[in-house]
Amino acid sequence: MEVYSKYVGMDVHKETIAVAVAEANGGEVRFLGEYRNTPEAVVKLVKQLRKGGAELSCCYEAGPCGYGLHRQLVGMGVANQVIAPSLTPKKPGVRIKTDRRDSLTLARMLRAGELTAVWVPEVAQESLRDLTRGREDLKHLEKQAKQRLQAFLLRHGKVYAEEKKWTRMHFRWLESLKFDLPVQQIVFQEYVDTLQSLTRRVEALDGQIHQAGSESKSAPVIVALMALRGINQLTATTLMAEIGDLRRFPTAPQMMTYLGLVPSESSSGETRSRGPITKTGNGHVRRVLVEAAWTYRFPARKTTHLQQRAKRAPEVVQDIAWKAQTRLCARYRTLEARGKLKVKVCTAIARELIGFIWAIGQTVPGPEANAPGPLVKPQCVGSRTDHGGRTLEDPM
Repeated sequence: MEVYSKYVGMDVHKETIAVAVAEANGGEVRFLGEYRNTPEAVVKLVKQLRKGGAELSCCYEAGPCGYGLHRQLVGMGVANQVIAPSLTPKKPGVRIKTDRRDSLTLARMLRAGELTAVWVPEVAQESLRDLTRGREDLKHLEKQAKQRLQAFLLRHGKVYAEEKKWTRMHFRWLESLKFDLPVQQIVFQEYVDTLQSLTRRVEALDGQIHQAGSESKSAPVIVALMALRGINQLTATTLMAEIGDLRRFPTAPQMMTYLGLVPSESSSGETRSRGPITKTGNGHVRRVLVEAAWTYRFPARKTTHLQQRAKRAPEVVQDIAWKAQTRLCARYRTLEARGKLKVKVCTAIARELIGFIWAIGQTVPGPEANAPGPLVKPQCVGSRTDHGGRTLEDPM
């Protein structure tokens, strides 16, 4: 176990870093001041803190500034942790929040060992995450462009008669539209051109995601996850880009809790009150999982397309995927027969789907091929006891 002589808490902003130091011997926690948030200023700060041969342990809260500071500190041989802000203990009665107080609190709690660190992705892993999130942003813009175009057409009484929209036939219908005034025709054409431009950009990013996912360290797990119903290459790549190595979760329920798909709980004494899902953790993963859960409303069946995807995965993964399909399809019908809302049913299916994803992650070597722990044979994955509303610690 490492022994540190100074514990450094940093409140990081775009231009400044507020720094506080707690001595290891239980001495006072003092505020050093604010420093510029530049690589050169960080180098000078570390040299100042290391005077006298001090061993440093630093931390700062995860935020919009990313992991650049963390990587620089680690590259200089300094132990650093990126802290989960939602899990930092807070005193309910303290309402004053300043950079000075935040840095002092971080230094004090780091010395006491009361902080929870988040998992920091590698540079290549983060670039894959940026790619999938960029695609998601463009998809959102494409959806907005469609809504604006439809609103414009509706205002002028142009309604498409067929049910399916945004097909080739729909776009041929759009090309045939004419408006009374030239200005209206120009506005209409700008809406159409914007939509088509965004669609091309989304398709281009789809190709980049396909290539980047195939070349990444997570490629074997991505291929294995595609054996599951409802998980195509885009969904599998998004899962691996956001979560990383699935082996860092000791149990499936811990992964469910990490993604915020377990029921919230408000307990007092012997009274236990369950509420909606917590929605903590990664919202991008939660969204794609719920979308995948919708496919389990149909009976279990090995379609030709699904078999072609599953053939690329090991046999043990194919067995897990078929067990997932038979269980989750039956589970969907059972919950729907009880009168549950479809959105709640899909949320429950998504929670159990995490268990099967976790099981595949333990079977196929992930990004960290040398991760500790033997290969385990998943048992009872997706059982009711796996997704109870238990409180689990957020893993690194």
